[in-house]
Amino acid sequence: MSTKEKNFKGVKLSGIWMLIFNILFLFGTVYFIVCIIGASISNEISESRTTVLVILDVVLFIINCIFWGGFMQIEPNEARVMMFFGKYKGTVKDNGYFWVNPFYAKKKLTLRARNLDADPIKVNDKTGNPVMIGQVVVWKIVDTYKASFDIDNMAKTTQAGAGSSVHVNEKMKAYEYFVKVQSDAALRYVAGMYAYDDSLNDDGSLTLRSGGEELNDFLEKQLNERLDLAGIEVLEARINYLAYAPEIAAVMLRRQQADAIISAREKIVDGAVGMVKQALQKLSDEKIIELDDDKKAAMVTNLLVVLCSDEPAQPVVNSGTLYK
Repeated sequence: MSTKEKNFKGVKLSGIWMLIFNILFLFGTVYFIVCIIGASISNEISESRTTVLVILDVVLFIINCIFWGGFMQIEPNEARVMMFFGKYKGTVKDNGYFWVNPFYAKKKLTLRARNLDADPIKVNDKTGNPVMIGQVVVWKIVDTYKASFDIDNMAKTTQAGAGSSVHVNEKMKAYEYFVKVQSDAALRYVAGMYAYDDSLNDDGSLTLRSGGEELNDFLEKQLNERLDLAGIEVLEARINYLAYAPEIAAVMLRRQQADAIISAREKIVDGAVGMVKQALQKLSDEKIIELDDDKKAAMVTNLLVVLCSDEPAQPVVNSGTLYK
């Protein structure tokens, strides 16, 4: 993944030492103006010199006020994108309390992982059937340059915040909206490439129900391709909800029930035929009774009816049929 992100190479001093310096600087300007006023009252300095010294002290006080704007605190998994009058100067990811040039604009970004639990959306699978499918995506920002300058990360501000800089949480909401839109697009693409289940898939390939990790990996790949533009990496993506759309759910349920009944019947018939074959073979091998073709057919018919019937069979004893 190509990137224009770079580490900040400008002056970055310890925030604690600069805080002490600024406090002493502030006390020095206050003490200086007090001394000027005292000297002026006692006529120790001329009026013109007093004016020059007052102007000098005011300038020093303004410089001290500007210095207070250079402090920044960076917590773990946070970053500051440094801008100098519209020009990108690098990104600071070191944790701690620092002081930099006060004229740098310090855009705050969080690099912590976030979840997107998307509501199920209606899509058409490979066979054209409408299905409801949902996903969970774990993502985070990995490229601060792309996240800051390659996409619009400005969220709508409220009336209370109009005219002020957008808060970092509002910017992250803009990223979340971007991820949501791209995730929906990727999910629709993936769902359209596979059938819902094997009953609708004649070639025996992967389906939405049987895809498992392979399908999740493919979804994750599609998301990373779409979100690379924004400097966002998908750590995990998986389908967490899958069902037929309500308008065809009842029909598909009956179809699944029919498939299950047919599969069960096939298994019952296979078992019954095996049991009949075993019974006839055993009677023949042990020479318990000799049966002609007609009697074998009758016996097979009776056994199959008994074994394949849904209801318990009612035995009928016929003591003379087999010996006539």
